[in-house]
Amino acid sequence: MATLIGALSLVALLFFSSFPPAAESRGSRVRKLEEESNFFLTQKEHWFNQTLDHFSITGRHKFQQRYYEFLDHYQAPKGPVFLVVCGEESCDGIFRNYIVALAKKFGAALVSLEHRYYGKSYPFSNLTARNLQFLSSKQALFDMAVFRQYYQEHLNAKYGVGESPWFVIGLSYAGALSAWFRLKFPHLTCGSLASSAAIHMVYNFADYDLQIGRSVGTECKTVLQEITNLAEKQLQNDGNSVKNLFGASKIKDDYFLYLLADVAGSAIQNGTPDELCSPLIDAKRNGTNLLLYREVYSTYIKNNFLGNYSSLDLYDPEYYKNTTPGRDSAGRLWWFQLCTEFGNFQVAPKSDAIRSSRIDLRWHLNFCKNMFGSVYHKINMTNVYYGGKNISGTKIIFTNGSQDPWLGASKQTSSKDLPSYLLKCHNCAHGFDLAGCPSSASDVKEKCENAVHAVRQKIIEHMELWLSQCSA
Repeated sequence: MATLIGALSLVALLFFSSFPPAAESRGSRVRKLEEESNFFLTQKEHWFNQTLDHFSITGRHKFQQRYYEFLDHYQAPKGPVFLVVCGEESCDGIFRNYIVALAKKFGAALVSLEHRYYGKSYPFSNLTARNLQFLSSKQALFDMAVFRQYYQEHLNAKYGVGESPWFVIGLSYAGALSAWFRLKFPHLTCGSLASSAAIHMVYNFADYDLQIGRSVGTECKTVLQEITNLAEKQLQNDGNSVKNLFGASKIKDDYFLYLLADVAGSAIQNGTPDELCSPLIDAKRNGTNLLLYREVYSTYIKNNFLGNYSSLDLYDPEYYKNTTPGRDSAGRLWWFQLCTEFGNFQVAPKSDAIRSSRIDLRWHLNFCKNMFGSVYHKINMTNVYYGGKNISGTKIIFTNGSQDPWLGASKQTSSKDLPSYLLKCHNCAHGFDLAGCPSSASDVKEKCENAVHAVRQKIIEHMELWLSQCSA
């Protein structure tokens, strides 16, 4: 769940890529594309008075939490309510993605609650480490439970309905929250959809890098490895020169190496491996020397990566020290969650690595310590609390893309109560069951769309069954 941008990673097209230095979230790429296309169903803000600390005996302190509702397809009084979970970024409305089709089919109300601390739902005027003590997935789940009760009463008063059947839907980190909500509050929801949900936490998430290698294929992987090796050597001799070529002269060496890794990660996570690999493979087949590989890669970064980010602030450690709440605070907040709960730090595997081995576990832990203090000792407890891949809940649908670098952190084994489906295609990546396929060559896109359609049909089958059982 983390890359620099990973933590906000490059998901230049789709989602957040990983956890570390960059500062967005895996889900934010897809959402960024949707936002640019005006794909909001609604951006009308509503507010709810939320409890700050659900584990306090008194629960006196409150804060204002933002939410949205869309009722155009709601068939009161028997229609279900779909709680669309917002994750690690500002929640600026309800997106017009596949959830709309589900709302139409089931006559559902859509409601979306912004994650505490993100966007406009911040309880403090500054985001010091001390004030972040109430930022956790556990508190967020109770936010959802308390809000569900509030919103059900709101519907009762407005439409004269009784208890509605609820279903929770989320993607990426929000997908993990969706699964965990069903696990911890099974009496409050009929089921959940956990799309590309990273639910298993480890300190060294080397499988992210290994999956990138599997997804891009041997030729592209080899070129990416050669570029990383060359960059490491040139940073020792003439670092400014190589960083200037990539338009990254102002960032530190380690963060530059993180940038190189994030670029590949985001391309794969967003389902656009050919845009990354085709020019690199062509250069290799044409006998281009290694220095020109580097130039081809730098051109890709400038046109695709930097084109989606106005600056490289996410690779500046000072960026994460800003304690002012708002849209730009998502990176600091997400890193805090990575450092305190999730880990999954993207590190180089022991062999056949694409990313630099300089960005290892110690590097990530030092980053956490410098930002927040020694807070990473709780990461192991996350799997104890939720179960990791051995989650024991029921009626949770897990979906993943076969090329998604986060695949190894999600649940892939399937059972009757916990069905898991894999979207299999050349560019099937992060959250495609909800976000859909990216623009690409027609033959590739057709295969992607077929894979997405097949999994969506399975989602509908489970939702029909579980909602009917819930209403019986």
